[in-house]
Amino acid sequence: MEKADPKDAPTAVVVVDPDGQVCGWTDGGCELLGWTAEDTVGRPVTDLLVGSFPAGFPAGDGTDAAPSGLLTLRHRDGSSVDASVTVQRLFGPDGQVQGQVMTVQRWDRRPVIVDRAFEQCPFALGVYDPELRFLWINASSGRVIAHTEEQVLGKKYREVLPEFDRSLFPERDDKPYTDQLAEVARTGEPARLITVFRPLGSNYANAWATSIWPVRDAEGTVRAVANWGFDMSAEYWARQRLLLINEAGRDIGRTLDVIGTSQELARSAVPGFTDLVTVDLFDEVLRGEEPPSASLSTDGKTITLSRAARHSARQDDRNPGPPTPVTLAADSVAARCMAGGTSRVELAGEPGPGGEWAFGPGLAADPAHWPPGNPLIDARIAADGLTGRITVPLRTRGALLGVVTFSRTDRPEAFTADDLILAEELTAKAAVAIDNARRYSRERATALTLQRNLLPQRLPNQEAVDVASRYLPAGTGAEVGGDWFDVIPLSGARVALIVGDVVGHGLHAAAGMGRLRTAVRTLADVDLPPDELLTHLDDLVLHLASDLQPTSHFQTTAETGATCLYAVYDPVTRRLTLASAGHLLPLILSPDGTRTPVPAQPGPPLGIGGLPFEATEIELPEGSLLALYTDGLVENRERDVDQGIAELLRVLDPRAASLEALCDSVMDATLPEHRTDDAALLLARTRALDLQHVADWDVEPDFAQVPHIRKVAVEQVEAWGLENAVFVTELVVSELLTNAIRYGAPPIRLRLIRDTALICEVSDSSNTAPHLRRARAFDEGGRGLLLVAQLTQGWGTRHTSQGKTIWCAQSLSALL
Repeated sequence: MEKADPKDAPTAVVVVDPDGQVCGWTDGGCELLGWTAEDTVGRPVTDLLVGSFPAGFPAGDGTDAAPSGLLTLRHRDGSSVDASVTVQRLFGPDGQVQGQVMTVQRWDRRPVIVDRAFEQCPFALGVYDPELRFLWINASSGRVIAHTEEQVLGKKYREVLPEFDRSLFPERDDKPYTDQLAEVARTGEPARLITVFRPLGSNYANAWATSIWPVRDAEGTVRAVANWGFDMSAEYWARQRLLLINEAGRDIGRTLDVIGTSQELARSAVPGFTDLVTVDLFDEVLRGEEPPSASLSTDGKTITLSRAARHSARQDDRNPGPPTPVTLAADSVAARCMAGGTSRVELAGEPGPGGEWAFGPGLAADPAHWPPGNPLIDARIAADGLTGRITVPLRTRGALLGVVTFSRTDRPEAFTADDLILAEELTAKAAVAIDNARRYSRERATALTLQRNLLPQRLPNQEAVDVASRYLPAGTGAEVGGDWFDVIPLSGARVALIVGDVVGHGLHAAAGMGRLRTAVRTLADVDLPPDELLTHLDDLVLHLASDLQPTSHFQTTAETGATCLYAVYDPVTRRLTLASAGHLLPLILSPDGTRTPVPAQPGPPLGIGGLPFEATEIELPEGSLLALYTDGLVENRERDVDQGIAELLRVLDPRAASLEALCDSVMDATLPEHRTDDAALLLARTRALDLQHVADWDVEPDFAQVPHIRKVAVEQVEAWGLENAVFVTELVVSELLTNAIRYGAPPIRLRLIRDTALICEVSDSSNTAPHLRRARAFDEGGRGLLLVAQLTQGWGTRHTSQGKTIWCAQSLSALL
């Protein structure tokens, strides 16, 4: 037998006869009031009262009802005791009332005060047996489940509340609340949880914070299960909105792509907030152009947009494909929202007789929380299968980009004023990201256009090497880089092969690349050796850095730190001369596939200044394969430069029939799917000029030698079958040799080369360069170079370590 808790007050039982005399008294009466049975039996029960019976209590004749209530009783020591008195009638065998039984308990001690406290508790309380049959619920619990205590006592929980026997969010794998109760009854382990449920007949889901615990006897056996809970719907849904906004802030804007960002917005709201989201944008936004004027007018005109995203909770109702046209009527809600710059909430339903609308719980129940003009009650949206729709104009930085709609189809809850705030917050975040993507797309397209226009549209015709090239910008999510390449025909049938990389990305890098490429072409026309050309290019970059005067002390020009590789190949000598300004050295493969080492070290990047560049010369067999490339081809996040070069060597095949096909194979094999840097590749297969097409003679510094050399030169031209070039060749040989003898220094040498042009070169050891001048009418000289310039397709001076070479070229296409 369990011991009584000392905090519990005794219970007194008083038997009163029909005449109102006490005829029975228990020990509890002595403990409670101090009176013994000898003191009270036979005396009127009214002697125990302080005052008289209140109205409604029995008078003692047995005809009155038997209510319960509070009475003030007299203690034997003269004090007063507030007590809770329950009166029950006492019947005899004949069914006649024999008296009354009064049960008396102190009001301010357990269990009376505790019973009242639990009964009046604003939280929902309940007690159930281990089989989950109702034993007791308080008034608050009765209001929540819409049942009285008398209606549920003895019934099973699943019978009374079937809605608690299923999870409202099955995708979360939540255990139904009834199963949670059964789990506590089975294991004896208490549980605390938040339960989201939709009461029967309600369109709104409520969130309750609940605790479940076992009720044990003195031996520790679970005799019952108790629970309590309170409605925390407002706090719960507010927290869910904050979580949704936080997730949307992380998910929206991850890609600098207008359509991708629109789809991120649509996915972020489904299914946590709504069932269907559409994002419609102006075509100008999709193209990266400036959107139309923010002051949109709908004067009877339709508005044409493009649906950039549509995401639904149903798998079969999504459009991951390209944007599709959408036409909005001038009087549509979306058009009015765009024109007015305000959001609209539409709810399916019919207004009441007086035009009122039955709002949902929470803020939705108070129209004062809604912005003016909201919500719009329109039974027509139900015909579209919707229970509600929020339309929000997509605006940012004073520009109107389009419109977003959030629709509910499967869930019955009507949108609330808080939902409108959430929809506007999501749209505002997406609007900034979409506009950033639009601006980036515009700048990237501009930079790409600029860069492609600055790169060679087609490689020039020349006979020194076979060439093929590729350039690929970085992926969609990255800016345009500054990689570039060029092929420049030089004098003497030679060719220059150049590849470079400008620091940075975007228009800044593209413009810097254009300046460098122009500078290299200008310096190449001067026919400088590779090391001297890079030295002049380095000085130019230093001057650009000072002339542009960056606005920030930490900002540099795009050319500063740029790299460049300049190589010159001579098909006559089969020699390659190269120098590098911080750029990766080329890969060279012999015709048999063996790698030819390049005994050189890259110099410093451009713009450093004060450091020398060294030229390296290599003799190559005919048919050698050269690969000039930028770091974007061989380096990425998954591999370092050495690994990339090894992969490039594996793919390169000097025996490939087509260099164009080989370029494609190299790009496919070496570049990752998601590129973060642009890449340039220039492949060249060397040729060797037939020695039968080259003739040279040493010339004594004597004017008498000129007729003889002129004669043998003409004979060589005729032997090549170029009779049409005899006259001009005779004239230019005479003029160039005469100038070399008169103004130059021995040794003097004449060379004729038959390539795509007939090239005449005269070399001497003097560094003095000739120049054109205007001869007066009676001058006897000064017209030689002018004649050379007029009769040939090009002429120039090339300085070497041994002196200089004056050259001129006649196009074979004009001679044959």
